[in-house]
Amino acid sequence: MTLLGKVALVTGAGSGIGRAIALRFAEDGAKVVVADIKPDTAQAVVEEIKAKGGEAILAVCNIAKEEDVQAMVDAAINEFGTLDILVNNAGIMDNFEPLHEVTDELWERILSVNTTGTMRVTRKALAIFLEKKQGCIINVASVAGVEGARAGAAYTTSKHAMIGFARNTAFMYANSGIRCNVIAPGGVETNILAGMSRASEFGMGRIQVGMPLNPRMGQPEEIAGVATFLASDDASYVNGAVIVVNGGFTAY
Repeated sequence: MTLLGKVALVTGAGSGIGRAIALRFAEDGAKVVVADIKPDTAQAVVEEIKAKGGEAILAVCNIAKEEDVQAMVDAAINEFGTLDILVNNAGIMDNFEPLHEVTDELWERILSVNTTGTMRVTRKALAIFLEKKQGCIINVASVAGVEGARAGAAYTTSKHAMIGFARNTAFMYANSGIRCNVIAPGGVETNILAGMSRASEFGMGRIQVGMPLNPRMGQPEEIAGVATFLASDDASYVNGAVIVVNGGFTAY
């Protein structure tokens, strides 16, 4: 129960890594705001937490919309009175398009969620953390945020931006009791690819060059364990870190 009494907000918590983090946080004692753009899957996570004796509420949110972000964080405060932990997990994938295939519409759609959305949620939560002089922020980026050959140009850029954003936030507020760290997962068995249309033939051809180096696919629960550590007091001296969790995929 390393998170007993804490209030956590997890975006993209209706499935995959976000779901695993929400369930693990609740198991370790946190009260969880399960935020997702899809109410049905997110509500199922809320019910699963409650069935195990935990506390959770649903917040339907498209983090690309400022009004949704405001309402989501306000819901956490109205229900639980405070906020201690923010997990920026919500994100969307590109179709592995290299730059010569990237359209303005694709670029803006990916960055509006993965980068701008993350900024907006963090900015809203930060006001609470600054008042408390305490808070924990965890950005779920990707191995694409530390490498150049794991996704298309738009997604890769958005995840590199998430990491730079987190490091700047960590440094700026280190004296205010606020920590901000990054998890960079490798290939994890989730449904993030379900939102893709037809993958770029050129882009996928280049990506596949490095795929034989991947020892195996990860499980969402393996990422959730790292998130729980970062959210706990055991990580009190961990700030501005990027923890790569990919079974050694990029250790070559």
